[in-house]
Amino acid sequence: MEIRDKDKKTRVINGADIVLRLMKEEDTDLIIKWRNTEFVRRNFIYQELFTRQGHENWVKTMIDTGRVVQFIILRKMDDKPVGSVYLRDIDRTHSKAEYGIFIGEKEALGKGYGTQAARMMIEYAFHEEGLHKLMLRVLAENVRARRSYEKAGFVREAHLKDEVFLDGRYQDVIYMAVINDKGQEAFA
Repeated sequence: MEIRDKDKKTRVINGADIVLRLMKEEDTDLIIKWRNTEFVRRNFIYQELFTRQGHENWVKTMIDTGRVVQFIILRKMDDKPVGSVYLRDIDRTHSKAEYGIFIGEKEALGKGYGTQAARMMIEYAFHEEGLHKLMLRVLAENVRARRSYEKAGFVREAHLKDEVFLDGRYQDVIYMAVINDKGQEAFA
C-alpha cells in the first residue's frame, strides 16, 4: 500500500486493484445514487433514503469535524468509482473508530474490492490515524460481507439477537473488530 499526497485534502492510497481517494464534493450525486440503490441499502442498518441534504449534513457535521474520514474506491484499471469506504465516529480518547464500506456498482461486486479496501483501511487506521481498534456492525444475514471482513482480519466479538427492526421483522447484528496489538511501532 502506498499513500501519496499526505495532506488531508488530497490523500490517495494505492492498492493492487483499487485506489482510495478522499471523497470530494463532486462525489455527492454518486454517493446518493449508490446509497439509494436497493442492493446497497438493504445491507445497511440505516435504510432510509439518502438525500442531498443528509449527505451535506454528514460532510458538515462528521467529515469537516474530523469525526469521519471517507474515501471513494476507484477501480485501478480505469479509475472508475465503484464504492466508498470510511472510518466514522473516530474516538481519539480511546483510539478507535467504526469501519464502513459499500460497493455501489453491481458489476464490481464479488471482485475482492471490498476485502482489499478493508485491508487498506485497517493499515491506514493503524498507521496514519494511530488507532488501536476498528469495529463494525453487520447484519447477520449478510454472509458475503462477513466473509469479506474475516478475510481482511476482522473477528466476531458479539452476536446481538433481534437488534434492529428492518423490513417488518427483527434482525440480528454481529459486531466484528480488528485490534492493532502490535502498536504504532509496527508501522514505523
